[in-house]
Amino acid sequence: MLTVKAKIPAHAGYEPTLPLSVPDLKEVKAFANHLHSLGAYWQGEIFDWHAEYSPESDKKPEDSKMTFTPADFWIGESGIWFFSLMWEYGKDKDPVEFLDDRGIVK
Repeated sequence: MLTVKAKIPAHAGYEPTLPLSVPDLKEVKAFANHLHSLGAYWQGEIFDWHAEYSPESDKKPEDSKMTFTPADFWIGESGIWFFSLMWEYGKDKDPVEFLDDRGIVK
């Protein structure tokens, strides 16, 4: 099977349904945890989706009660399929998960 990417022009009253590849979350989490263990910024494409990992920082986020900026990983496209992990409780704690799959036809 050949996996390709297509840009779909948006216009009123038209919502095409196309097949796409969604990775197994176990594999995504394993990759994110590997990046987290390295602790270095990464941006690229994995499992045919854009993704990014940012390590924890001592910098306090603006307008936040948090005392540090947590490490985070995201993959996908919001509104279609998007998954993220954020180490909100510290780099040595389990991350908080978020899945946006509202664009997937069920």
